[in-house]
Amino acid sequence: MFGKRGTSGGSLPVSRPAATPQVVPARAPEPQPTVPAATSAYAHTPVAVPAPPPRRSDSFYETKSQIFGALIEAIDLSQLARLDAASAREEIRDIINEIIAIKNIVMSISEQEELLEDICNDVLGYGPLEPLLARDDIADIMVNGAHTVYIEVQGKIERSHIRFRDNQQLLNICQRIVSQIGRRVDESSPICDARLPDGSRVNVIAPPLSIDGPALTIRKFKRDKLTLDQLERFGTISPEGAEVLKIIGRCRVNTLISGGTGSGKTTLLNCLTRYIDDDERIITCEDAAELQLQQPHVVRLETRPPNLEGEGQVTMRDLVRNCLRMRPERIIVGEVRGPEAFDLLQAMNTGHDGSMGTLHANSPREAMSRLESMITMGGFALPSRTLREMIVSSIDIIVQAARLRDGSRRITHITEVLGMEGEVIITQDLFVYEMLGEDANGRIIGRHRSTGIGRPRFWDRARYYGEDARLAKALDAAELAEPMRS
Repeated sequence: MFGKRGTSGGSLPVSRPAATPQVVPARAPEPQPTVPAATSAYAHTPVAVPAPPPRRSDSFYETKSQIFGALIEAIDLSQLARLDAASAREEIRDIINEIIAIKNIVMSISEQEELLEDICNDVLGYGPLEPLLARDDIADIMVNGAHTVYIEVQGKIERSHIRFRDNQQLLNICQRIVSQIGRRVDESSPICDARLPDGSRVNVIAPPLSIDGPALTIRKFKRDKLTLDQLERFGTISPEGAEVLKIIGRCRVNTLISGGTGSGKTTLLNCLTRYIDDDERIITCEDAAELQLQQPHVVRLETRPPNLEGEGQVTMRDLVRNCLRMRPERIIVGEVRGPEAFDLLQAMNTGHDGSMGTLHANSPREAMSRLESMITMGGFALPSRTLREMIVSSIDIIVQAARLRDGSRRITHITEVLGMEGEVIITQDLFVYEMLGEDANGRIIGRHRSTGIGRPRFWDRARYYGEDARLAKALDAAELAEPMRS
């Protein structure tokens, strides 16, 4: 038997591999690249970014494949599954060390430690993805086939040294991820949305739709939740604008968060929900559950794809319509992208004040046009004026988020929906972000500016909740504040 046994007291039945000496020369240590301090996508202050390890050679992967094959022959996976994670990892490391000794494989200590960690990740975790998932400075992981992995760090996309053994290993890891929430990805069902246990959002598209191998995209979930106070310090919003957003979240103002891909919509939605009272019943509807509300009375709902027979699908619209029978006080939709827009507007307009949602649009006015388009495409044959009147009577505030060309994220508009003049929806901006230029490093220079609106439309609601004095103070301070440069 190989190595010492796990802490559980049991032993794993293993078979000793044949002692066929094979020498793999150790690689000369490669110099570690120096990585300059980067800047946060939310801030302009330098943050520490770990230097990536050197790119591995083909000989490393050949050795790893050889040892991995011997490990699979030597270990009883059914016994391994009974151990806890720490014991199983220790057991695997002991067996690998004995395989290396028996096969007389020559490796440096750092290489051997690297290989041990890699194989443990392959057997027990998500393989090569594990070191990327452990880094909190990565926002997105984009895998374009087995040998091409990109990551987004501080708002910039760069290529990673990580690679998979082959496309089959990548597909196996994708299947491991989606199977944890009862979904599948294969040739018959090649597209799948899922999530990791920490809340990270996952999308997989497999062959034959993805030509060069499975394409895996992970939107990382930050362990440290951002707050409006932090966004204010980062320059994402001015202090006065942040105060107004806190009042909006507290006073049950119907809010739509609009923005492009990666602009921080979900982060902002999480920030706003922090100001909801603890005694309110909140129901969230999402394609892949990633919202992390702190209130005690939260019901989290998630859509479901069809089964192998094409049955059993539960759409976002099904969830939103069912919410209305669950006595919600607020309904929060992770992303509005289809006919559920009609049901969300109805909920906002029938006593579920303070409901929130996000959608993809590049401006507040475009967000309202997209709502109208989504309702029309859902098969509702309503006149345009009727739809716009429904939008006006339902949506109070549109918060526009944007990812600028330097990778930074800003709240560019806090906009009120006022009413209609003829066929046109009338809005007014409370706060806007103005770009003034860029510095020598290519970073955007800008400022958040109050438009000087003395009394917004939701003033009476703020007074009802006892927040009118606080709102007046924030708006007065915004008018007197010096222009704030990011």
